Amino acid sequence: MLDVLIVGGGPVGLFLGCLLAQRGLSVQVLERRSEISGHSRAVGLHPPALELFERVGLADSAVAAGVSVPSGVLRGPGGVVGELGFAGVSERYPFVLILPQSQTEAMLEKRLAELVPGALRRGVEVQALKQSGEHISVTAQENGEDLQLQARFVVGADGRRSTIRSLLGVAFPGRTYPDTYLMGDFPDTTAYGDRALIYFVPGGVVESFPLPGQLRRWVAYTQAPRPDAQPADLTALVAERTGLHVPVNECRMLSAFETRRHLAATMVRGRAVLIGDAAHEVSPIGGQGMNLGWLDAAALAPLLEGAVTAKTLDSHPFAAFNRQRRHAARRAAGQAEINMYFGQPTSLNTLTLREAVFRALLHLRLAPKLADLFTMRWSLKESQKL
Repeated sequence: MLDVLIVGGGPVGLFLGCLLAQRGLSVQVLERRSEISGHSRAVGLHPPALELFERVGLADSAVAAGVSVPSGVLRGPGGVVGELGFAGVSERYPFVLILPQSQTEAMLEKRLAELVPGALRRGVEVQALKQSGEHISVTAQENGEDLQLQARFVVGADGRRSTIRSLLGVAFPGRTYPDTYLMGDFPDTTAYGDRALIYFVPGGVVESFPLPGQLRRWVAYTQAPRPDAQPADLTALVAERTGLHVPVNECRMLSAFETRRHLAATMVRGRAVLIGDAAHEVSPIGGQGMNLGWLDAAALAPLLEGAVTAKTLDSHPFAAFNRQRRHAARRAAGQAEINMYFGQPTSLNTLTLREAVFRALLHLRLAPKLADLFTMRWSLKESQKL
C-alpha cells in the first residue's frame, strides 16, 4: 500500500514526488513515456518556482544550468518604450530563469532517484482506477504486462489530456483562442545578451529571450495556425517586424502552437487530486503554466502528509485547496489573456496609444507591481494561505 501514487512523470509530478519523499511518504511516479522528450518546451522558471526548488535542493543547480534574465526590453513603433526589471521581485532570485524543460525534468528525475531509488516507473499506462474506502486501486499496463497498485491517494499530474481526469469523470470546460504563434530556437546573433525582448508592432507581437548554449528563442504572433511552417517563415516574420536577422539555416527547434484555456470542474474527487495541466490549462504566453503546477504541488504536499497520518480523511483542507488553486488558475488565465491582447495585430494609432501607456507605467512607481505580476509573486502568496 503506497501513501501516494502520482500519475505523470513530467516536471510537476516529479517535483511533487520529491516533496513527498522528503516528508517520508512512500511514493511512486508512473510515466507513460519511456524517456524524457528532447523538446525544449516550457523554459521559464519564475522566482517563486526557484524558491520552491530550494525545498528539494535544486535551486542552485537550476540557476547554474540556466540563463538568468534580469529584465525585458519593450520596443514599439517609436523605438524603445522602456525596460521592465526584476530586481525587486525576490532577494535571492531577482530574475526569470530560462532553462529548457528537458533539463528541468532531468534534474528532478535525478533528485527523486536520490531520495527514493526506483520511485519513477516509465512505460506505464494507467487504464482504470477504483476508490474504495481508505484507498484507491489502480490498474495499469507496464511494458505489456498487467500491473495492480494500491495507494491511499492518487494524484493526476498527467497533462492536459489527463487519463486520471477522464477516469474520474471530471469535466474540463474551456476554449481555444484565435491567437496562434510560431516559435523557434536559433543561435543568438543579437546584442541583447541576457535580456528578454518584446516588439509590439502592427502585424503582431514578437518575443525573444536567451537560452543556454548561446541560443535565443523567438516567438511571433501568426494570423492563423501554421502547422507546416518552416524556419524561413519565422525568420521572415522576425525580420519584417523587428528588422533583426536570425540565421535561418541554424534552427534548432520549430513549433507552431495554439492557445487554450481550460479548468477542471474540480481538482479533488475523494482520494484523487488533479494538479498542473491535468487540472488547468492557460495560454503559454507569459510562461505561467508549469510554474502554476509547481505551486499546486507545493500546496498539496503538506495536505497529503497530514491525511496519510490521520485515522480518518478530513475533506475540509482538500476543499480549501480546491477553491484556492482553482482561483489561482482563473487569475493566471486572465493574466495570460491580457498578455495576448496586447500582442494582437492592431492599427498604428492604437499601438502608439499602448506605447504611451506602457511608457508611463514603466516610469512610474507601478513598475515594481508589474514585475511582481509578471513573475507570479501573487500566486506564491496565495498558495501559502492554505
